[in-house]
Amino acid sequence: MEIRPLKNEADYNEAMKRIDQLIDCDKNSKEEMELEVISLLVWDYEEKYHKIEPLLPIRAILTRMEELNLKPKDLVSIIGDKSRVSDVLSLKRKLTLRMIREINKTLNIPIETLVQEY
Repeated sequence: MEIRPLKNEADYNEAMKRIDQLIDCDKNSKEEMELEVISLLVWDYEEKYHKIEPLLPIRAILTRMEELNLKPKDLVSIIGDKSRVSDVLSLKRKLTLRMIREINKTLNIPIETLVQEY
């Protein structure tokens, strides 16, 4: 692959295919240098055109609950009684600092995610 800036999705897809071909290359080889440069080009393109926005707090909680196969009742010890859990998950009540700390500690969701406005 000719190394050049990625200007469109076709360039991006070509670079991704080349990364797949180079991924198991030998250390300190010419191929490893090519892999590093192409990876930087892909990273730059993705930052501009494929940026993934962080999850909003409640979406992050629901996603983690799904990953851990938890039900709303499992959050009672973290958030409070069943009605409070329901209010938080349905966006009727905001997370408190105590809830944020407990969710971070128990569900391992980053504080930065939990303190976002929603």
